[in-house]
Amino acid sequence: MFKGSMVAIVTPFKNGKFDEQAFGKLIEWHIAEGTHGIIPCGTTGESATLEYDEHYKVIECAIKIINKRIPVIAGTGANSTSETIEMTKKAKALGADGALLVCPYYNKPSQEGVFRHYKTVAEAVDIPIVLYNVPGRTALNILPSTVARLSEIKNIVAIKEATGDMKQATEIIRLCGDNITLLSGDDFTTFTMMALGGKGAISVSANVMPKANSQMCEFLLQGKYDEARKLHFLLDPLNVSMFIETNPIPVKTALSLMGRINEEFRLPLCEMASANKQKLRDVLAKLGLI
Repeated sequence: MFKGSMVAIVTPFKNGKFDEQAFGKLIEWHIAEGTHGIIPCGTTGESATLEYDEHYKVIECAIKIINKRIPVIAGTGANSTSETIEMTKKAKALGADGALLVCPYYNKPSQEGVFRHYKTVAEAVDIPIVLYNVPGRTALNILPSTVARLSEIKNIVAIKEATGDMKQATEIIRLCGDNITLLSGDDFTTFTMMALGGKGAISVSANVMPKANSQMCEFLLQGKYDEARKLHFLLDPLNVSMFIETNPIPVKTALSLMGRINEEFRLPLCEMASANKQKLRDVLAKLGLI
């Protein structure tokens, strides 16, 4: 259902408010460049600092602008099951094609608690659900055995796997087979994970180089590994630079240097250190982006 290069799109701000105009231009650029799906209000979209009304506004804008041209997978995860259900119901009502649900963070449930969380949401909201495993953010790993149990639930269709652990990715594919779609959640793992049998990526770097990311994923889906490998190595310096400080600080800074959005964040996120910004600028310049 969901495959290829899908961008975890930034949320542009202007004078402290959601910048709808810049957001719309970003989406049109992505569609023109071949991006296969848009994920508003994920980690890269600064969902943690969006008010509820803003969160829904960003999702609604993405859905209206895209108008069914490519899928919209709305980030609606929280560490409260009832809150997750509420936001996911709203995203469905707005017309989202799916929901990306981060593993419950901070309260650190057991694997049984994780299973019950996702099962309860899936039963409450009839929408395709993408699990999101990112232990670096949540302090909790969704184990492959838990993914296998969840893959038996009809509307849990994919997992964004951001551990960087190819052994874990292998085990998910071995245990789940065709019951769930594996998506890379770290740009540096996209080539390897798709070679193992993954179907795409939910990408940070695609914010900056959407065409190269979409072409690489298309080559991998076609089994054209030599062509894909060239793009993997082209993108590698960018992938590294996207995490020299906490995401989404580098990616929003890159887009501002490219003239696409304002360099504006919400506390506790702030602008890059000057030395890191120069490193980022050098990478963008070598790639011909600025």
